[in-house]
Amino acid sequence: MTKEQLRIVSPNGHLGFAPTKEESFHIAAATKPDYYCCDSGSDDIGAAALGADRSVSMYQWQKHDLELMLLASREQNVPMIVGSAGDCGTKSRVDLYVEIIKDLAKEHQLPPFKIAYFYSDVDTVYLADRIKEGTRIEGLDNREDLTKVDVEKTTRAVAVAGIHPYVKALEMGADVIIGGRSSDCAVFAAPAIFEGFPEEHAYYLGKVLECASFCAEPYGAKESVIGTITHNDVKVTAMAPHQKCTIASVAGHAMYERSNPYFEYFAGGMLDMTHCKYEQYDEKTTRITGQKYIPIQGDTKIKIEGSGKVGEKYIGIAGVRDPYTIQHIDKVIQLSKEQVKEEFPTTNYHLNYRIFGKNGVMGEMEPIRDIQSHELGIVVEGIADTKELAEAITLMGTRQIFYARLPEVKGTAGTAAFIVDEVLPSTASYSWTINHTLPVKDPMSLFELNIETIQETIKV
Repeated sequence: MTKEQLRIVSPNGHLGFAPTKEESFHIAAATKPDYYCCDSGSDDIGAAALGADRSVSMYQWQKHDLELMLLASREQNVPMIVGSAGDCGTKSRVDLYVEIIKDLAKEHQLPPFKIAYFYSDVDTVYLADRIKEGTRIEGLDNREDLTKVDVEKTTRAVAVAGIHPYVKALEMGADVIIGGRSSDCAVFAAPAIFEGFPEEHAYYLGKVLECASFCAEPYGAKESVIGTITHNDVKVTAMAPHQKCTIASVAGHAMYERSNPYFEYFAGGMLDMTHCKYEQYDEKTTRITGQKYIPIQGDTKIKIEGSGKVGEKYIGIAGVRDPYTIQHIDKVIQLSKEQVKEEFPTTNYHLNYRIFGKNGVMGEMEPIRDIQSHELGIVVEGIADTKELAEAITLMGTRQIFYARLPEVKGTAGTAAFIVDEVLPSTASYSWTINHTLPVKDPMSLFELNIETIQETIKV
């Protein structure tokens, strides 16, 4: 028998990125939701995590958030779902989360439960073969179609799962699901669709819950919210005592990141939010109706993300207080670049200067008012093929800020630029090489799904 409603708690907009706030989580858990769901990754963090196959979140924070969800969901005997494991959703990150779940089960002596997990990694050879056979792999965000050259530049690639592996895992009786790279919305839409609720409400539910308390006001991250789906509407309720889900906060969140804020695309269709109606249901809850889901005809298209290594990177930091140097900082940077080029005429490198405090505001933004900062902070990024070269280029580029030969400067008078004498090693630099959609006949074909039972460990 189809349920009349389903309640899903979203405790964190990015599991592990910063710790989940426990007070609002326990308030949510006390209401006995039907599912505990959380997204744990994003391409917003940049290409380095995927390229380097690493997390950008602290292990302890990841474990903290997984532990909260696991213990609450096992106590209630309801499913727990986490997508895009470990920030980038690669196989190693999925395995990391599965191992954490097993360790927690042992530590807390949990009764047996089924854990399903899937991998999203895509072999670049496979992508090259699809191009060779004539498959058009269309670019997103104004990119050209994927080429063999793009694939050759790619260090690592993942497919972005929709609802399909999650629904399949639920059909197999999974109690805990750890997903590889996934659509943020799919983590929440999948259980709603599995339970028989309309796609238009399920996908909107995913859209509004993916960032947790970002859909509430006043602004506050890492607080829990609960989404309630029926066959007629979606409601979203803030759990933190100081927050409310208002018409403005919910509508604003639903539309904030789209080039066309009224449409959201998924693997098999499109969510049309043009005619959404927002109502203040109660003091902490907003009700949403009017959204539509439009299926896309033909093959399913799965988004592929790929990252390629640019080079090793070092970072230098410089501070400038001299008014004359600040006034001519663009010339100082140009002179510094010229000195590096003169020292490394045949070396392949990238050198970037980020100026903070210029014109009274941060970075390269337009000035808010016509004032001159009393101090600039300059971050120098040097990238080259080896660590040794990257360090040398960054050191040279940073120190040349101090040695820049400006006109009208007599001796060392006024050249009050102070620098960090040693530059700092950084994670290697990566760039996005693939942001494309791949047509597939079977939406499960790119995802390897596994399921096993975690047995209770008997205390000795």
